[in-house]
Amino acid sequence: SKLAALFEHPLYNIPIPKVTEKDKLFVVNPMEKFSLRSSGSDEWVSSSKAETLLPTGKTAYDTYPAWLKFHVGINRYELYPRQDPLMPTLLRDLATKRIVSSVQKSGGTQLKLIMTFPNYGQALFKPMKQTRDQETPIDAFYFSDFERHNAEIAAFHLDRILDFRRIPPVSGRLVNITKEIRDITTDKKLAKTFFISPAGNVCFYGECSYYCSTEHALCGKPDHLEGSMAALLPDKTLAKRRSWRSPWRRSYHKSKKAEWELNPNYCTQVRETPPYDRGHRLLDLIDMTVLDFLMGNMDRHHYETFEKFGNDTFLLHLDNGRGFGTHSRDEPSILAPLQQCCSIKKSTYLRLQLLATQPYRLSDLLQEALAADPLAPILAKPHLQALDRRLGKVLVVVGRCLAG
Repeated sequence: SKLAALFEHPLYNIPIPKVTEKDKLFVVNPMEKFSLRSSGSDEWVSSSKAETLLPTGKTAYDTYPAWLKFHVGINRYELYPRQDPLMPTLLRDLATKRIVSSVQKSGGTQLKLIMTFPNYGQALFKPMKQTRDQETPIDAFYFSDFERHNAEIAAFHLDRILDFRRIPPVSGRLVNITKEIRDITTDKKLAKTFFISPAGNVCFYGECSYYCSTEHALCGKPDHLEGSMAALLPDKTLAKRRSWRSPWRRSYHKSKKAEWELNPNYCTQVRETPPYDRGHRLLDLIDMTVLDFLMGNMDRHHYETFEKFGNDTFLLHLDNGRGFGTHSRDEPSILAPLQQCCSIKKSTYLRLQLLATQPYRLSDLLQEALAADPLAPILAKPHLQALDRRLGKVLVVVGRCLAG
């Protein structure tokens, strides 16, 4: 296994700093009693309303469901550990656990569902919108592109191979629209959007600001539909998150350009602006830039951090559904932060160099990682080949910075 060999490599065994109690997202107090919220939202609340506690009651850690162990394990330095023995269980739960509730997630431009399991774990379901080999039309704007379920799955594994580990675990799943959505939903608005198509397939379209209409309905075959299931992060009432606008955000306008597209010295002013003026925030953002360029994601307008850790923590790489839309062309503007700042973490650069060598070729590693997913194959071959080409381009940019 190339993947096993990669994770054995010294570059993937650089220790993280010692994790103290204050570096953990949650402090587990075994004496605390917990109960379920009566609102029917399946969220846990503490009897003392203490935000930093989790619903562990008096049970031993070994008895926690996988999603709860995942939440307990989050710390200042990583969303989950490199050699995480929990990961196979968590991914299997996302793919196979019985779904007891499906409701539409509010907000966002496209249809997403929150699915709940009997052990109170929850996942974000993004349904399949297009086939693996459909490319985003060349004249389509990035902000009107479909979100792709397979991009969410591939992004999780790519992020892990790059050793960022900032995307929550995602698994593919074949869902029965009738039994696992329509028959069990308590969401009245969603329930009203189900219909049977002329071909006899079960369809629905939900309510959202784009693509929620009979023309964009999601239809099963006759009621089976692929989708991505992403483990949800801890509820914001338990672990507040801060949303940051990316300094290299696009204009989201058909003809206007953003300042960074017009000013070649833009990075100078970013470096003088908190939180980019100290610590490793700018370098973390450049890590995210590399991830986005490799998968062709132009839609990174915001990112999030856990509020508890202040500015000295990793960025969460959420919402990756607009990645892997094209393989025949690359989007050099995604690399603007790297090109304009000419900065990258040494550890990231060394890993990228490693992933460009034959024994650890990035496309091979991602193909191996994705082969274990229930919906495999996740990416069409040209997308995997594009990764190696794009990795070469990242290394050229860094090489120019080093030479300059």
